[in-house]
Amino acid sequence: MTLNGLAPAKINLFLHVGPVADDGYHPLASLVAFADVGDGVSVTRAGALSLTVTGPFGGALAGEGDNLILRGLRALSEAAGIGAPPVAVTLDKQLPIAAGLGGGSADAGTAIRLAARLLGLDLDEAALEAVAGVVGADGPMCLRAHPAWATGRGDDLHDEPRLPPLHAVLLNPGLPSPTGAVYRAYDDAPAGGADCPDGPADWSPAAVIDWLKGQRNDLEAPALRVTPGIGEALSAMQAAPGCRLTRMSGSGATVFGLFDDAAAAKAAAVALQRPGWWVRPCTLH
Repeated sequence: MTLNGLAPAKINLFLHVGPVADDGYHPLASLVAFADVGDGVSVTRAGALSLTVTGPFGGALAGEGDNLILRGLRALSEAAGIGAPPVAVTLDKQLPIAAGLGGGSADAGTAIRLAARLLGLDLDEAALEAVAGVVGADGPMCLRAHPAWATGRGDDLHDEPRLPPLHAVLLNPGLPSPTGAVYRAYDDAPAGGADCPDGPADWSPAAVIDWLKGQRNDLEAPALRVTPGIGEALSAMQAAPGCRLTRMSGSGATVFGLFDDAAAAKAAAVALQRPGWWVRPCTLH
């Protein structure tokens, strides 16, 4: 028996970041949504735990002995009181690496959920989220994979069912933007705060986009210092016909644009195609 799932791209619609705290973590506030594009994950019963990586971005993960999927599944087996989970995992890596899309955490979250179901493990949602936390602060939100407010280290989560579907284009200019380097650049000149705004009074798509214009991504400026090429992607998205809002997601290098409807997003995605760029129209929800 094989179970299949989508590990969706995570988008920080805004990301407010405070200076590093005494515990070494940066407090943050964000409204997180998930796209209907992502990596494919399949889990099959097998004699031993294994991971096979395929897909256009799979080569960058070849030989990675401590992949987040494997780390998450080992934690799952510990939580369930069993040996190493007897599953073979195949990851179809469709999302760029170090792209600010939460790809590794989403892959792990999807694999954890699928393996728990496949093996019939008696673990509730809170236990699964605790398991997902071993892969990082994004783990629990990526296990949930639905809109949420994230505060604290990013693992204090409150669901946001009012967020409407938002039509978007994701653009990665083929440049890595390592999270650690971006945070170090932020620490060199911290400019932001982990303020969490009240949500919009009106949750219609147009009103949400207007409200988001008043928010920010505090990692955008330091990411541009680390990877200046992100600026070209931001400019291109801003110039795309019908684009209502342009912002970098997470620590970059992926930028997103929001549009009024699916037709406008698809037309912009076609216009934004360039050699070496990864461009996808999608719906965020």
